[in-house]
Amino acid sequence: MSQPSPLFSPARHAAQRDRMARLPITANFLAPIIAETLLDRLSMVTRSFARTLLIGAHDAALAAHLRGAGTDLTLFEAGSRLAAATGALVGEVDAIDLPLASFDLIVWPGGLEAVNDVPGALVRLRALLAPDGLLLGAFVGDGSLPRQRRAVMSDGVRPIARLHPQIDLASMGNLLQRTGFALPVVDVDALTVRYGDWFALVRDLRAAGLSSRLSPAPPSLTRDEAARIAATFAAQADPDGRVAETFRLIHFSGWAPHPDQPKPARRGSGSASLAAALRPGG
Repeated sequence: MSQPSPLFSPARHAAQRDRMARLPITANFLAPIIAETLLDRLSMVTRSFARTLLIGAHDAALAAHLRGAGTDLTLFEAGSRLAAATGALVGEVDAIDLPLASFDLIVWPGGLEAVNDVPGALVRLRALLAPDGLLLGAFVGDGSLPRQRRAVMSDGVRPIARLHPQIDLASMGNLLQRTGFALPVVDVDALTVRYGDWFALVRDLRAAGLSSRLSPAPPSLTRDEAARIAATFAAQADPDGRVAETFRLIHFSGWAPHPDQPKPARRGSGSASLAAALRPGG
């Protein structure tokens, strides 16, 4: 039986990552925001991690911070040129093949939203963690870019899939449970960014590696289609002429099981904060 065609193109993903490396470090405004949030959550953990895997080699400041904490850091990167420049291993997360239980911490600052086999990727990462190891990550999730989506579906634009499907909060929590993580926690931060026009948003998406990776690539927009999208986007502006667009950043964490970990409460019996859940003895 033939395998289904992948939803996302690994080749386009690699090209996007390598393009990010050629842009000024300030072009990707999301990277430092996600890094700061992940490091803040990591600071809540009352233990150290000797061996860390960082998925993505684009954010040198994040890598430097992790090394500065004394961990032995391994980088894993989809873009071959970026990997060569940073000493990272090359590949896609849903095909990662490294020794089992070889890391105490895995940090994944973006990208899960465009992985072909999300459960498979999480299973692989779970297998890479030593007992009581932590997976900590973030990605752009469900409900993001509502004005962009409305504009792309406007009249006069061909009804072709151009935007990625999005993973929601509940689905991510279920995925962590299904793939064997203990004490899974998922939460969301809504980030509002105001744009003077649609083309500025497009530049930000490209700089952050968030442009389309769909396979096959959709046909390029005609000038008329691009103009219609830009006009529909602009029509959603506030009185000052700027459009408030939303990025919903979903943060997630899960632990590799260990006998000394607290047992989760019965489902639906209460709520837990991320800070509390990140303390393995809490």
